Amino acid sequence: MALSLTRRAALAASTAAVTMPARRSRAADRQTIRIGVLTDLNGPNSNGTGAGSVAATTLAAEDFMRAHPDITVEVLSADYQSKPDIAQSIARDWFDRQGVDFISNVNNSSAALAVATLVKEKDKAAVFTTPASSDLTGKACSPNHVQWTYDTYSLGSCTGKALVAEGGDTWFFIAADYTFGKLLATDTARAVTSVGGQVVGQVSHPFPETTDFSTYLLQAQASGAKVIGLANSGENTVNCVKQAAEFGIAKRGQKLAALLLTIPDVHGLGLATAQGLLLTEAWYWDMNDLTRAFAKRYAPRMNGKMPNMLQAGDFSAITHTLKAMQAMGLPQARASGRALIAQMKAMPVEDEAYGRGTIRADGRVMNSMYLFQVKTPEESRGPWDYYRLVRTVAAEDAFRPLNEGHCPLVAG
Repeated sequence: MALSLTRRAALAASTAAVTMPARRSRAADRQTIRIGVLTDLNGPNSNGTGAGSVAATTLAAEDFMRAHPDITVEVLSADYQSKPDIAQSIARDWFDRQGVDFISNVNNSSAALAVATLVKEKDKAAVFTTPASSDLTGKACSPNHVQWTYDTYSLGSCTGKALVAEGGDTWFFIAADYTFGKLLATDTARAVTSVGGQVVGQVSHPFPETTDFSTYLLQAQASGAKVIGLANSGENTVNCVKQAAEFGIAKRGQKLAALLLTIPDVHGLGLATAQGLLLTEAWYWDMNDLTRAFAKRYAPRMNGKMPNMLQAGDFSAITHTLKAMQAMGLPQARASGRALIAQMKAMPVEDEAYGRGTIRADGRVMNSMYLFQVKTPEESRGPWDYYRLVRTVAAEDAFRPLNEGHCPLVAG
């Protein structure tokens, strides 16, 4: 349903998502876990998170309940309209009135940073699966949250260095004008210059209001840069790529670097438009038997749409969080978000989507990253067969070194 832009409406929508009476005593709920999925259900990033993230979370909850039939897991969801203040208000209401045990997703970086402040203040827990800000495991790291899937550092490092190696040594950035876009451009610029590239310019566009990118693309074209880096996401990136194709930018020799593009976006663009794009992801549904098995379970819930790295990350993160809660006991997990996160860090990560991994002291989940190139229509074997693997980057090489993030949790 469409939501108004008021905090009252957002809170009402989150309350409506509860599947059981919200004000029961915690004694009656001692064997019930409540997850709050804060996501984008209607905005520019809804295609890559949104309903798909709720579906992946629900799938993880159902798997856990089959293994632990004495525990009930309820999934609440709300659209916070990409507004940090609404995200924080919904989160506060969930914790104070609705018995939510932890919050997940939060695909907007500014909103995630606001929620991170709240969970630390209230000693609750947040499992960030979709915000990209590398600050979440850097200067804004906390004992009350972890960050799954990817971040701006890994996206910028993998894609930026690869394109410089191919001759794309001058860059111009078009960035979304909020925390995520600024950090993605900054982290990519750092990677580009570290291997001898040069940044010749940058322009920022309002988020989420912008749909016409012609002015920004013309500035990028006029710069003469060999690579135009798109430091945005979702519909913003899709519109940039479409409008760049209309202007014939690629035909004139400039390359587009879609710094955050996932498979639902490529599906929406079509291979005729997206072909040849280089992009970095943490996961792809057709990589191996494990990823294909998860996609086969997920797709029927989403009318055949394949999951992207973020939705697979939702499944992985929820699976691990529920395991940690069960291992330490629900009363202890509810009593302290800090204790829950510590338990999660102490346990190895293992699930059917991402396989095995670990969580560093700064809260960074360590997984490999992959550089892909979008196939041509002729190369594709059918729907959703869109990527060709170019390079696998080990987690230790993809993510920022632990001692460079300035995280207060890291000694030295």
